[in-house]
Amino acid sequence: MDNVQMNLKPAAEKKLNRRVQAGQVVLLTLNDGSNEYSKVGGTCSIGANFQFVILAAKDPAFTIKVTNNAGLDLYTSPAEMQFLGNDLVVDEKDATLNLADDSGVIDGAVSINEYEPSAVTAKDMQEGKTC
Repeated sequence: MDNVQMNLKPAAEKKLNRRVQAGQVVLLTLNDGSNEYSKVGGTCSIGANFQFVILAAKDPAFTIKVTNNAGLDLYTSPAEMQFLGNDLVVDEKDATLNLADDSGVIDGAVSINEYEPSAVTAKDMQEGKTC
């Protein structure tokens, strides 16, 4: 699958467009410890937590274009597709974004995060230089 459709309801569109600057790329990605953008993890969150990640440039691992009514340069990856159905919809309820598809709500608390590369390397972790 090379293209996915997403409808952002007006409140969700407004919330995202306030955060995304011209020229930035947005990813729809899991937030379950399965990728470099994830801030949480654990077996109970696999496939259940999603986030929008704002990047300065496209990530080559996120190859699936998400066509949307908000005009966002939005992508997802094959890893995320196993948890997404057809007719994706993002809405806002109680100041929180929720993601649904034709089977129902996928995630009722989708976050928006601007990606900031970590200065901590694997070598730093091994040497205990994380503080």
